[in-house]
Amino acid sequence: MEKDDFFEDLDNTSNIGDVIKESEEQLRQTRELREREKKMIREERRRRMIEETKREKKTEGEEAEPLPPVHGRHKKKNGIDDDVIISLNGVGKSYIKGVPTLEDVNIKIKKGEFVFIVGDSGAGKSTLIRLLLRELKPTTGTITVNGMRVDKIRNGKIPKLRRSMGVVFQDFKLLKDRNVYENVAFAQRIIQTPIREMKRNVPNMLAMVGLAGKYKAKTTELSGGEQQRVAIARALVNEPPILICDEPTGNLDPKNTVEIMNLLDRINKNGTTVVVVTHNDKIVNDMQKRVITIKNGVVVSDEEMGVYLDEDN
Repeated sequence: MEKDDFFEDLDNTSNIGDVIKESEEQLRQTRELREREKKMIREERRRRMIEETKREKKTEGEEAEPLPPVHGRHKKKNGIDDDVIISLNGVGKSYIKGVPTLEDVNIKIKKGEFVFIVGDSGAGKSTLIRLLLRELKPTTGTITVNGMRVDKIRNGKIPKLRRSMGVVFQDFKLLKDRNVYENVAFAQRIIQTPIREMKRNVPNMLAMVGLAGKYKAKTTELSGGEQQRVAIARALVNEPPILICDEPTGNLDPKNTVEIMNLLDRINKNGTTVVVVTHNDKIVNDMQKRVITIKNGVVVSDEEMGVYLDEDN
């Protein structure tokens, strides 16, 4: 297919401004609905906790009745809780025999978590991401992502695996000869999304990242922070449950860094699992999320509300 024909249907889009306005309203309504659903789930869980506490206070000889299932109560599949969306068990990777880049890595990330993975250059962070994306195979151990065994997956299933993860890179990797709308639509084209859905989904996503008014702009006309917003919109437009960001603020100034991290935080609060690989100690320390520290291929720390450990720690 000729390059100019690739986005022919998109170029013929009319009244895109009206579509974007409608999409912003749809996005607002969707957010309100999600917040209501989250509130209902929290209330239900609180009620169940109260019931559980009452049961525990029963007299010692009386056997408590089992609690009925509740949304959020977790079953196990293949030995992994169903609320765990990423699992690495005893994972090692050696490029040269006997010289491990990663060694005995054990990590579990739950659905909806926000996790920083930090470490010095050469610690093994990039190798870990490539293993999750199945760009590499582990030398030892097992990897499960969104219910799929990455270490055993057939080549024909790798695209399905990767569709479950949106990926944002330090250098954006945008199409420089296309505008903002077309860059985001590109991800929808790949999975053959119908044009009608695409015209709804792309403006929705641009509104979410704050670029509704710049859909016609070429990416070369945007600031670094705006380009990263386009990259995030493209990564999320197909609604993957996981967003992986590899040094997403590495090329940004402090102001844009804060804005991008606030955006990722909002995305996470909408239910997406967010994994950020970074060496930016300030954003890690400021955001107080879970922090996994890798040093010389080994996980040396995994802390809730953690901080960036310097090289000497």
